[in-house]
Amino acid sequence: MEWYLPVIWAAVIGTAVAMYVTLDGFDLGIGMLFPFARSEGERDQMMRSVAPFWDGNETWLVLGGAGLFVAFPRAYAVIMPAFYLPVIVMLLALVFRGIAFEFRTVSYSKTWWSVVFTGGSTLAGFAQGMILGGLIQGVPVRDGGYAGGPFHWATPFAFLCGLALVTGYALLGATWLTMKTEGPVAARSRAQAKGLLLAVLFFMAAVSLWTPLAEPRIATRWFSLPNFYFLWPVPVVTALTAWLCWRWLENGREVPPFLAAIALFMLGYLGLVISDFPYLVPPSLTVWETAAAPASQIFMLLGTLLLLPFVIGYEVFVYWLFRGKVREGESYH
Repeated sequence: MEWYLPVIWAAVIGTAVAMYVTLDGFDLGIGMLFPFARSEGERDQMMRSVAPFWDGNETWLVLGGAGLFVAFPRAYAVIMPAFYLPVIVMLLALVFRGIAFEFRTVSYSKTWWSVVFTGGSTLAGFAQGMILGGLIQGVPVRDGGYAGGPFHWATPFAFLCGLALVTGYALLGATWLTMKTEGPVAARSRAQAKGLLLAVLFFMAAVSLWTPLAEPRIATRWFSLPNFYFLWPVPVVTALTAWLCWRWLENGREVPPFLAAIALFMLGYLGLVISDFPYLVPPSLTVWETAAAPASQIFMLLGTLLLLPFVIGYEVFVYWLFRGKVREGESYH
């Protein structure tokens, strides 16, 4: 039982991260697309499409961070000092983005709040990508503690991952608007989604080539035999999903492109898990080496499993209640 507990907790945290990336990703992407709207009325329509959902989406970020602190305290003690700056930037960006979301609805002049909303959304996504890139390239550990400097994460690869995640979030936002809005906003979002899809494929290819070339452990995981025989379907399915997304956009479909964009994110996420699991702090600390005492894991797991159905039920209810399209001229409330 003790051997499986860290794996269960890793699955819980991994699921929380996947849910956050999917659900909060599209509303971050909408903020990134704000500058391309032609009027404040169009921005109002874009914001109304996420108004009922955006604050609940960030619950998954809290679960992921709290789960890491509770279940893997040694990993938390290494990761936080390694990424203090991008984590603080991300949190401040999310705070200012939330403030802009609320104040923009009641302000007479919406221009500056729109700028803050765009800046907060973009900066939060970019900081998350930098953290991801820093984790993939590895965190130096000595005697169980972080052994690098405050800017060890600031590398060209991390910068590439930051741009990749911003582009991916923008794709989610564009496909969401295609599904949830009407009129000029939906038409422009469909066109934007095509360009963003190509950019996402470029970044996915760049990261997929860079990681095995820079990290021998990842090259061994993907290209050694018999691993290669089991893992080759992942890039093939990714290419197929991207092709289907393009076809659906071309054919005027509304819901399938958004689902395909989510699938692309999940396939990329699966690739990262394949590359690094069971290392929670690559390339040295595994989920078992960083896990808390079994009693602590069981205690917190019981509480998490008790509350998780309520969180999921709330999410499902809200998305069902506010289903349908957002039309021009509708109010926030």
